[in-house]
Amino acid sequence: MTDLSPFHITRKWPAQHPERLQLYSLPTPNGVKVSIMLEEIGLPYEPHLVSFDSNDQLSPEFLSLSPNNKIPAILDPDGPNGHPLPLFESGAIMLYLAEKTGQLLPQDPAARYQAIQWLMWQMGGLGPMFGQLGFFHKFAGSQYEDKRPLERYVAEAARLLGVLDQHLQGRDWIVGEYSIADIAVFPWIRNLVGFYEAGELVQFERFANVRRVLDAFLARPAVQRGLSIPARG
Repeated sequence: MTDLSPFHITRKWPAQHPERLQLYSLPTPNGVKVSIMLEEIGLPYEPHLVSFDSNDQLSPEFLSLSPNNKIPAILDPDGPNGHPLPLFESGAIMLYLAEKTGQLLPQDPAARYQAIQWLMWQMGGLGPMFGQLGFFHKFAGSQYEDKRPLERYVAEAARLLGVLDQHLQGRDWIVGEYSIADIAVFPWIRNLVGFYEAGELVQFERFANVRRVLDAFLARPAVQRGLSIPARG
């Protein structure tokens, strides 16, 4: 049986199944990208809740695995060359899992890089911009008298939705076949119109292709399961 005891994180979150991939996360848009992917590929894993309410993400144990104190992070006991692999950053984790299992990343080199480019688009643009919009619309930033920051992020979020909507014209999924690109992008869009309650702000009804593919994404059984993993305490 794999010994994960050398990894400090297992002192706070002991592995009941050390032979399985260990997931340390919270069901946020970034967190569920990995839980959904794990559900889609069928790789056995053990989820551990990283509670922001108790600042778990700032604990020495979590920082030993994810020094940027962000979820999700994984510890794969069966990493490259049979050695355990700790990994943080959702995009890196998704690429690793796709390459490990040969799933959810096109085999054709051109299509593969197109999927990767949309993954990077989500990580560098969609996620950060939507997150800022959420801050200035729903959280502490909503109290600021100066509304220019909110206006900036509303405009940029709408622009990004327009980019995606145009790209999705005539396509079932972002790169034609279902891939890590869709799993990266659509949890954030769900969060924008759901949790952030910003659909009206960005005039979401204008983006019919985005809505169409979002609905198809949310109808997938693996997505429905992954959206609630790890279960909140």
